Amino acid sequence: MTGASLAGPEEQAALLALRRQVFVDEQGVPADLERDDQDAGAVHAVARDAAGQVVGTGRLLVGRAGTARIGRMAVAAQARGCGVGASLLAVLEEAALAAGCRRCEVHAQVQAVGFYRRAGYRQEGAAFLEAAIAHLAMVKHLS
Repeated sequence: MTGASLAGPEEQAALLALRRQVFVDEQGVPADLERDDQDAGAVHAVARDAAGQVVGTGRLLVGRAGTARIGRMAVAAQARGCGVGASLLAVLEEAALAAGCRRCEVHAQVQAVGFYRRAGYRQEGAAFLEAAIAHLAMVKHLS
């Protein structure tokens, strides 16, 4: 893995293809729920393998009152467990800080809660369904 960075508009198609692969094809999320109108205004991160293939992505939505929301975190099956997600998360948190945000929120799929806990996120509230998948709201205060 070559590390994560902020994505440019020229990478949008590859990022969306990876999200479709992970969310729609693997997890059964309806395609019309995976894509939304917030992609255009979001900050996107990308991770590539040594061959230059996109193996990870995530997005950041900058909100009001110093809060950002990280979501659409997707890592290709062959790259999971190799630090791709942590690298993407670090890039997105750095972008949130640069945008003046001091708090990040995520809607974590329950199987990813341990990943976010290790990154310093804490649970807020009870589990809920999003796209028919159990999630937990989690937050992290940035410094």
